[in-house]
This record gives sequence, C-alpha cells and structure tokens, in this order.
Amino acid sequence: MIKNSESVQVKELNWKRNVFVLAFSVGCTSAGYTMLVPFLPMYLLELGVSEQNVAMWSGIVFSVTFFVAAIMAPLWGKMADKGGKRLMAIRAGIGLAIVYFLGGVVTSPEQLFWVRVLQGVANGFLPAALAIASMSAPQDKLGYSLGVVQTGVIIGSVLGPLLGGAIAHVIGMRASFMLAGVVLLFVVLLVAIVVKEPAPPVQLAADSPAMPKDQSILGDMKYALHNRVLMEMLVLAFIISFSNMVLQPVITLYIAQIQGSMDNVILTSGIVFSLGGIAGALSTTFWGTFGQRRSYFIVLVLAFCGAGLFNFLQYFPETVKGFAVLQFFFGLFFVGANPAVSAMLVKSTDAAFRGRVFGLMTTANQSGSMVGPLVGSFISTMFGIRSVFLFTGPMLLMIGIAVYYRYVAHKKPAVQR
Repeated sequence: MIKNSESVQVKELNWKRNVFVLAFSVGCTSAGYTMLVPFLPMYLLELGVSEQNVAMWSGIVFSVTFFVAAIMAPLWGKMADKGGKRLMAIRAGIGLAIVYFLGGVVTSPEQLFWVRVLQGVANGFLPAALAIASMSAPQDKLGYSLGVVQTGVIIGSVLGPLLGGAIAHVIGMRASFMLAGVVLLFVVLLVAIVVKEPAPPVQLAADSPAMPKDQSILGDMKYALHNRVLMEMLVLAFIISFSNMVLQPVITLYIAQIQGSMDNVILTSGIVFSLGGIAGALSTTFWGTFGQRRSYFIVLVLAFCGAGLFNFLQYFPETVKGFAVLQFFFGLFFVGANPAVSAMLVKSTDAAFRGRVFGLMTTANQSGSMVGPLVGSFISTMFGIRSVFLFTGPMLLMIGIAVYYRYVAHKKPAVQR
C-alpha cells in the first residue's frame, strides 16, 4: 500500500524540480558553512586567542555545534514527520541565517562559542532536504536523486572555501559571516516558494514490524537498535563525518606549516580544501548511479578503501601542490560513501519513518563531526598535525575491508526490517 501510494504521489509532482531545487539549496547552505568553518582558527586569532591555544579553541568551537546538533536532530526529525519536512527546512534556514549574522558581530572567543551552540540548535536543513528528495523521486531513481542532492552539498563545499577565502582575504572574516546569512535567507525564500513536499504516506498499522510501536524518541532509538542494517549504516555515517572533520580545525595551520609561512594562508587553504570538493562534484552522481545499478555496498567498499589510501598518502608530501593533488583523489573516492549510506537508510526503513531516520543520521553525522575535531586537535597537539593521516588513512582502509567481508564477500541481505 505504501509503495503504491508513494508512486502516485511522485507522478503528481515534478520530482526533478524538487530534487534540483533542493540540490541548489543545500549547495548554498553548504557554501555558507564552508565559507567560514575552515578559517575559524584565523578568526579566533583575530578575536584574541593566542597561537599556543588556537588549536584547543578550534577543537572546542568546532565540536560544540555538532554536539548540540546531535542532541537536537532526533527531535527535529520527529517534528518533520509530524509537521512537514519542508517546514522543517524553512525553520532551519531562518535559524542559521540569524546565527551567521550574530557570528559577524562577536568580539570574543566566548561569544563565538555561544554562537556555535545556537548553530547546533538551528541545524537540520540537510536531513529535511534529503527526506523530501527521497520521497519525491521514483524508487528506481533513488540513488540518482540522492546523488544529485549530495552533489549540491559538494559543489557548495567547493565554492564556500574559495569564496570565503577570497572575501576574508580582501575585506575580512566578518563580511563572510554576513554574506552567509544573506545566502541562507535567499534559500529560505526559494524553498518556501518552489519546493512541493509529497503528501505523507499512508500510516502503517500500529502492530506493523516496519514501524516502532513506541512513538517517542526513545522508541525511535530502540527501533534503530533492532534494525541491523540501519544501525550499521548509522555507524558508517558517524565514521564518514569523523574522518571528514578530523583535520578541519588545523588544516589552515597545516598548510602554513607546509609552505613555511602564514602568507596568504587563508586563500591557499581555501583553494586546497576545495579540490576534494571539486573531485566529489565530478564523481558523486556516478557513485549514486553505480550503487543503484550494482550495489551500494560495493560503492562503500571502493569509497572507503580509495579514500583510506589517499588519506594515508597525505602524510608524505613536502609541498602544497603535492598535498593538493592527494586531496583531490581523496575527495574523488570519499564522496561515494554518503549517497550509498543515505540510500541504504531509505531502503531499510519505511517512508513514514523517513524524517526520523534522517534525523538519526544527522545525530550520527554530527556526533562524528563533534568527535573528529577533538581527536584531530589532540593528535596534532601531542604528535604533530601530520600524524593525523597515520590514524585516519589506515582506519578508513580497515572499514572498507570490513564492509567487503560483511556485505559483499558473503552476500548478506541488503535490507532487514
């Protein structure tokens, strides 16, 4: 009944319009985010933090947003299922716009810390967009549609550091915050006017094994714990975000270390940081389509193993150019993991649980994004920034091998409800 209902709803709306508008919107939100985040260490220095303490402050300021967002995500996901995912995207966009404006007027690291707390409370645009896209597209276009939305995220992550680095280089970090707020307000208007949310699916019976009997947030957690594939995909979502964020608090400092000076380091870091995003933008729809045709688990194996290899090799370059080339190849593989995990989350849960499952995914993502900077800052402080690659590279390789033996070599069932 649910499948038939969903297919009728898809025919009644222009699903491609939804998917591409959402991809553009998440691209703008991603650009607004990455305009600022890679350069927060420099902003902290501007706000009076000493060079000796900037790595510690960067880890704290980075992580607090993700800690708060991880706590809030299940609540926002549940509200999205009940009140509408489009409304949740609008709510998140307005909240983030306000936060960015506040970030442009702070005068101390403590104030920036509290702005980042508010950013965690406001978060939730991407999971709402993914939920709408997954319900809008026909099932045989699921991998493609999620790949398109992820492409938007990647393109935004490419443009963000370039724009943010250029703007910060010319007129300062505060202008970057203000511009990000303006971009978010535009996104809110676009989603409110153009995006059409599919009608809610027909509710399953209360005793259906596909839905949690306890409709509380605790019940959602218990449901996730008893859905093996769902739980394992959430673990992978955590690892993806952890690996992506482990270097971010110190990547600008690492570029400065490689080039031997702080000259134009923000602009250079923006360019280097964007190369992984450029590679991702080139390959993410390929990974989504490949997973749809072959297997999302094969995509995960290739993504983790390829990313692990090139992440490990980033330990060795002595020049910015060498590091940049490896960053490009790292992004080429690593981007495949996110759409594969998103597709498996959709396939392993019911449509009526879609907002909540992406809320749980956001909790996993934000938890990884919270832990990653802390671990990266700790390793960098104790053993040097370069040592981070000796940790994350082998870890990603081992994850890829584990996924191969768990789901590919023994051909485990793809979906378990």
